[in-house]
Amino acid sequence: MKSLMIALSLACVPAMTLTSCAVTTGQSSVGQYVDDSTITARVKARFAENKQVSAMRLSVETLGGEVLLSGFALTPEERALAGDLALTVSGVKSVRNNIEVRTNAK
Repeated sequence: MKSLMIALSLACVPAMTLTSCAVTTGQSSVGQYVDDSTITARVKARFAENKQVSAMRLSVETLGGEVLLSGFALTPEERALAGDLALTVSGVKSVRNNIEVRTNAK
């Protein structure tokens, strides 16, 4: 009985490991997923470092090096600056700036 439990445990480990490494649609590999996650984190860090951009109101997603920005900015300047900051991050191929300007977005 003990050896059966061990065998079942060993058989389940690879199955659980494979499902945890799944990539999202549009990403060709786990490496691409990691690269995209790193880009997203770096863009968010740039927002957090800049006092003119609210990292809390803006969302960042990355797929294949393309960054998608969304959320709400208080001014057109904040919206533009967010796009410019994202473009300066290493690995970013392009930026789609879907941030909306709303003066009451606080």
